[in-house]
Amino acid sequence: QVQLVESGGDLVPPGGSLRLSCAASGSIFNIYAMRWFRQAPGKQRELVAAITSGGSTNYADSVKGRFTISRDNAKNTVYLQMNSLKPEDTAIYYCNAAIATRGGRVDDYWGQGTQVTVSS
Repeated sequence: QVQLVESGGDLVPPGGSLRLSCAASGSIFNIYAMRWFRQAPGKQRELVAAITSGGSTNYADSVKGRFTISRDNAKNTVYLQMNSLKPEDTAIYYCNAAIATRGGRVDDYWGQGTQVTVSS
């Protein structure tokens, strides 16, 4: 009943920028924390950035100063602005959110992932 749909992944050269979006839809009563994870080939999924419903943020050390997470609560959407991209940022990026549905239950939801490739 709840879906997260990511968009914005692409192939970019080193030093380039991308903006990922993730829109939540369905029987949503409230959205708490929203997060971006990534998983590179042969590696574990890792937390990239997170934002609370009040707008507090935190970042992985590897992306601090280059990535910015934001959200539009009216649109149930979270964004990830990625600047100064490096080849090591290449991964599938997943959106994650803690969502309360109109039935009163809170669950973790995941998007399907969007591919980001940084290469010349």
